[in-house]
Amino acid sequence: MSSATYDFDIPVDRRGTWCVQWDGITDRFPVPDLLPFTISDMDFACAPQVLSALTSRVAHGVFGYTDWRNDDFRGAIREWFRTRYATEVDAERLVYAPSVLNQISQLLRMWTGPGDGVVLHAPTYDGFRKAVTGLGRELRAVGSDDWAGLERELARPDSRVFVLCSPHNPTGRVWTDAELRRMAGLARTYDVAVISDEIHADLTHDGHVHRPFVRYADADAGAGGLRWALVTSGTKAFNFPALTGSYGFVGDPDDHAEFVRRMDTGEGLASPAVLSLTAHIAAYREGGPWLDALRAYTYGNLRMVEEKLAAGLPELGWRVPQAGYLAWIDLRPLGIEEDGELQRVLVEEEKVAVMPGGTYGAPGFVRLNVGCPRSKAEAGIDALIRAARRVAR
Repeated sequence: MSSATYDFDIPVDRRGTWCVQWDGITDRFPVPDLLPFTISDMDFACAPQVLSALTSRVAHGVFGYTDWRNDDFRGAIREWFRTRYATEVDAERLVYAPSVLNQISQLLRMWTGPGDGVVLHAPTYDGFRKAVTGLGRELRAVGSDDWAGLERELARPDSRVFVLCSPHNPTGRVWTDAELRRMAGLARTYDVAVISDEIHADLTHDGHVHRPFVRYADADAGAGGLRWALVTSGTKAFNFPALTGSYGFVGDPDDHAEFVRRMDTGEGLASPAVLSLTAHIAAYREGGPWLDALRAYTYGNLRMVEEKLAAGLPELGWRVPQAGYLAWIDLRPLGIEEDGELQRVLVEEEKVAVMPGGTYGAPGFVRLNVGCPRSKAEAGIDALIRAARRVAR
């Protein structure tokens, strides 16, 4: 189905809906009423197939305790992985949690202790940083192409977990088969557990293939093989994070049982949000055409960003990322090494909010969210170009 079937150009006014990106702008920026390109959600209504399913479920009128271990939910996930990723997943390894970060935090509590090392690629999504340091673990960041550094950090005796972001946030990098095999091999060699966050998997662009980490895990994970978990959600690609909900797969049967026990008892989260289950099932069963149209549209936004940067700031040599709707832009070739002055100009003069690279451990970069109508995306990149020209040395 072509992207023309769905009209992503129509603006949706999100103000006054308790929206973090629009209504919560002053939580991150000192000036109200900025045009936001910040938190990683989109300004589009979610798929009509999902909205229809939600409407039907709301009309039922009863919202009692719900069980995620049902055949509709598990079957929709199995079929999605089979048709989208040519990957068979074991429903007996399935787990459920309110969010991907909640899953990661629970797994870190299971697999690490205070002071233990958690290895991640740099730049690092700030949610990972908060989860790791908030639990009193030591974050050990290495560059995405620094294989020697990755092995060095994994080899440290107190490194317990490697958090893999696949595809990577904020860069949009899609890892190759060879890279994933190499990472899995290093983790196995040094007995480091892997948590693979794949929430951006459904947003890869043509020519780039996402490979679920389950392909690289040992079948005998509970008998001396690689300890692993895959965590993900349909909330990112189908734009319903406010409904909450995530799921994952935990390889080792004992780890799986412990994760479920903790969620059911210690966390008191045995019953999921029923609308989250409804949305996931509808998205995976019926939402594929909408998702393909969305991917084409956001790729068009990114191509527009590439063209405008080539014309306005050619020294950057910026190219469209391999996945996602986040433009990760390196401004250091312009002599912009820090965030401060650029952010001042963006906020005070251009009246836009763009995430500074320092949030992800990379001053001199920005992360521009173009998951929005093209007119808004054009306004954002035009403002960034003007600001960067004023600040550039």
